[in-house]
Amino acid sequence: MDNWRAEFPVTENYIYMNHAGVAPLSCRVRDAMTAFVEDATVHGAVHVEIWAEMAEECRVAAARLLNADAAEIAFMKNTTQGILLAANGIDWGAGDNVVTTAVEFPANVYPWWSLKERYGVETRMVPERAGCIDVADIADAIDARTRAVTISHVEFASGFRNDIQAIGELCRARDIWFVVDAIQSLGAIEVDVKAAHVDILAADGHKWLLAPEGAAIFYCAAEKLERLINTNVGWASVVNPRDFLNYELTQKPDATRFEEGSYNSVGLYGLRAAVALLLDVGIANVEERVLGLTARLMAGLEAKGYRVITPKADGSRAGIVIFESPRHSPAEMEALLRNERIITAARGSGIRVSPHFYNTALEIDRLLEVLPVL
Repeated sequence: MDNWRAEFPVTENYIYMNHAGVAPLSCRVRDAMTAFVEDATVHGAVHVEIWAEMAEECRVAAARLLNADAAEIAFMKNTTQGILLAANGIDWGAGDNVVTTAVEFPANVYPWWSLKERYGVETRMVPERAGCIDVADIADAIDARTRAVTISHVEFASGFRNDIQAIGELCRARDIWFVVDAIQSLGAIEVDVKAAHVDILAADGHKWLLAPEGAAIFYCAAEKLERLINTNVGWASVVNPRDFLNYELTQKPDATRFEEGSYNSVGLYGLRAAVALLLDVGIANVEERVLGLTARLMAGLEAKGYRVITPKADGSRAGIVIFESPRHSPAEMEALLRNERIITAARGSGIRVSPHFYNTALEIDRLLEVLPVL
C-alpha cells in the first residue's frame, strides 16, 4: 500500500476524499503528460506517429477496463459529449419517450430534455425511494414508445449504485437503447458492458479514473454502431482521413467514427497512464478496498449520530458516502474538515465523502475524529 500511496503526492498535504469531484493526479500520470509536453516543445509534431500509437494503446486499455473491444471505444472531451452523441443519434419520432431518474446529474438530463422541442420526445423521470432507484419503477415507466433508458451507474447525490445488469436485461428484452453515465463508477468498481447489455457508455477521466479533465471514454456496442446516427461527422470520422482532398463521406467502420477531429493528445497520455495504474492495481482490488473504506466510514458516522443517506449494502453503493448533520450545515462541516486538511464536498443537504483505493483506514478514522459527536 505504501508503494501505491507514493504515487499520489497529494497525500503529503491532504486527506483527499473528493474523487467524486475532481481527483488528484498520480506521479505516473503527471510524468506521462509532462513527457508529451516536453516532446511537443522540443520536437514539434515530428513524433506524431508515436502520439497516435499511444492513443491506440489507451484505447486497448480502456476496452480492457470495460470488457469491451477496442473497436467499440472512442475518445471524447467529457461525459456530456458522449451523452449528446447518444441523445442526438437515436432516430426519434414524435411521441417517443426516454426514461431516466429524477436524481441525475444535469449532464444526463438536459441533452434528453432538449429533444422535446425538436422531436416531441418526452423525458420520463423516475423518482428515488429512500435514496434508491427501484428497477421495477423503471420497468413501469417503459411503454411501447420508449426508445431509450439512460441512467448513472452510481448516482452523484446519494452514492446509490444502480443495478445496470437488471436494467440492461430489461432494455435488451424490449430492444430499447441502454445508455449509462459511468463517471461515478468507472475506476472505482468493476464495469462490464457486455454482462450489463450496455449500448452506450460515457465517462470522463477526472474522477475515479484518476486522469486529467478533458479526456473521456465513450463506448458504443458494435451491434448498435450502424443504428446510431453520427451527428458530429468531421474530417477524422471518415475512412482515409488524411487523404485531405479526396472527399469521401464514408465513415470509419468502428467507434472512431465519433472522433470528429484531432485528439487531446496530452490528455490521452494522462488517461493512458491512469488506466494502466488501475489495471496494475486490479480493479477488483480497487473495488474491495473502496467498499471496505466506505463501510468503515458509514459505521463510524452512524456511531457519532450522523444520518447516512447512502445505502449500506455493498452491491448498492460504490465509492460515495453522503451524510447529514441535524446541527451543522453542509458548508459548516466542509469548512471544518477542510481546516483539518480533509477534502470533501458539500452536496445538497449533506457532505459527500469519496475515498479511493490509496486512502487508508487511518485517514477515515481521522475524518471521524474531527467530526463532533451529535
